[in-house]
Amino acid sequence: MQSPSTPLRALPALPTVKPRLLRRLLLPMPIILLMLACGYAAYYLSEQAGIRALADNGERQLELHARAVESEISTHTYLPSLLELEASVSRLLVTPTDYRRERVNAYLEGLNQRSGSRAIYVLDTSGRVMATSNWRDADSFQGEDLSFRAYFRDAMRGQPGRFYGVGSTTGEAGYYLAHGLRHHGRIIGVAVVKIRLDPLEQRWERARLEAFVSDENGIIILSSDPTRRLKAVQPLSTETRARLASSLQYHWTRLDELQPQARQPFGSAELLTLPGSDPSDGAARPIRYLAQSRRLNDTAWTFNLLTPVQDVRREAISHGMLAAVAFALLAFLLIAWNERRKVLATRLAAREALEQANNQLERKIAERTADLRASNERLKAQIRERRQAEENLRKTQDDLVQAGKLAVIGQMSTSLAHELNQPLAALRTLSGNSVRFLARGNLATASSNLQTINELVDHMGRITASLRAFARRSDDTGAAQLGKAVDAALFLLRPRLERTPLTIHRAFTDARLAIDQTRLEQILVNLVVNAIDAMSAQSDRQLWLEGQAHDDCYQLSVRDNGPGIPPSLRVHLFEPFFTTKPGEQGLGLGLTLSASLAAAASGNLSVQHPAAGGTAFVLSLPLLAPSPVENPHDE
Repeated sequence: MQSPSTPLRALPALPTVKPRLLRRLLLPMPIILLMLACGYAAYYLSEQAGIRALADNGERQLELHARAVESEISTHTYLPSLLELEASVSRLLVTPTDYRRERVNAYLEGLNQRSGSRAIYVLDTSGRVMATSNWRDADSFQGEDLSFRAYFRDAMRGQPGRFYGVGSTTGEAGYYLAHGLRHHGRIIGVAVVKIRLDPLEQRWERARLEAFVSDENGIIILSSDPTRRLKAVQPLSTETRARLASSLQYHWTRLDELQPQARQPFGSAELLTLPGSDPSDGAARPIRYLAQSRRLNDTAWTFNLLTPVQDVRREAISHGMLAAVAFALLAFLLIAWNERRKVLATRLAAREALEQANNQLERKIAERTADLRASNERLKAQIRERRQAEENLRKTQDDLVQAGKLAVIGQMSTSLAHELNQPLAALRTLSGNSVRFLARGNLATASSNLQTINELVDHMGRITASLRAFARRSDDTGAAQLGKAVDAALFLLRPRLERTPLTIHRAFTDARLAIDQTRLEQILVNLVVNAIDAMSAQSDRQLWLEGQAHDDCYQLSVRDNGPGIPPSLRVHLFEPFFTTKPGEQGLGLGLTLSASLAAAASGNLSVQHPAAGGTAFVLSLPLLAPSPVENPHDE
């Protein structure tokens, strides 16, 4: 009975040591697992949020570039039907002769140069090319049989021919627009315009945009990456391949399939993993893209936008690592706090003092929190008041700008009424004479009167159009042409200049400035009106408009030979409602508003007082890059 009692007494000693040791050994495991879970959750949420942001931005890019493709196509859609109006084309198709062919060739050559298309040619009802714009070239379409083309068959049925393909003669890809030419109600031939869409790809490459366009057969016809061009975005059946090969739409291209390595749906878009195509990438590692597509209007094509997501993934990995490190730090702090709590629990003698100090600290924190909350509320109220004041100031400034315009128009009202009354009186006289001449049968004189009436109405329309453009509201941004603004300002002041003639010296180069066109015209009107008023009492009136560019800024000087401004008044020139004009001739807002408009456009308006006399106002505005020169043949 006593022998088994010895091991029973030894067993209770084991649990006193193992539970604490076991807890210390197993505690890091759940912490590591939770740290990994927190890091993965942060990675996943960051990646999803980043891809959604890319998708939102991609929708805007998709709409913008899809409309650019539609615009490029629609620019030339009118050209095939235009040939129906040319009598020489119809005569060639009805009765072909060498002389008529040469005339049509020359006409098509000139039309092709003016329109900027690749080629324009005319086919007869059998599909043979009768005349072409490239008749001088060695690879001319002259005499080619193109009856196998789908656009020819569609046009012969009276439908618009739309076709993308690789030329069988030149091997050059292009988009074909065809139209059936009618003569006395029947189709006598087909007009075809070939355009190249290479500029779209070049713009995509310059913008570093990953995009491609697939046609109705699922073949990539336009791509910013040349290695993807003429590849199928979907598997092609044997019948489809045979049909495309027989039509020679893509010449002898193999039409390989563009096969993603991975595909995952993401809302209305897809996440695709495609092989890398950058030669500098070494092993050409696969790249993951966000693929978004949009169907183009008036065609069966689809515009596809590929947005790389590797940057989003790298950022998500960084966020995941930061979240894991933050969780580990928090866990470490919690463990340290727990150990500290245990140490403090052993200090029974100091517990009461510690609780009292803790209560005092909490009370002070509460008081400080209340003070901070009150200060925060006061700060929010001040911010609201400041924003409201800024909004009121902006509205007041806009109203003052509009008031300045209306004040200038009001000062010109008498001259404008005189300018309009003269054409109206002439219209009344000419219309009455036209009625009498028509009654007498004198059609020539009546026609001449009506022509004069038409010119007077156009003149009055230009005056009212200029006033409407000058009076409309505008904003701080925009682009203005200096020469156009000077001409518009002088046109508005033409009645005033006729009553107070002066000599205007123009010594400036035309430039594009970073300001709204109407606001620049308003500034010029105010400065020229001030110069006219300053020189009204003298017989010799000279006005100089001089300008030149300095780095990225343009300075225009408006200088007169008037009596100048007294030194005592110079400091008040740009103050609101300050004017040196007698009576009610001015509100004193012209220079103030002009300086404000210049400052809103990141410029300034200053005044100079030349030693030779007179006054010079110098307007400084930022320069814009010159607009591209238009091709005169495009008109």
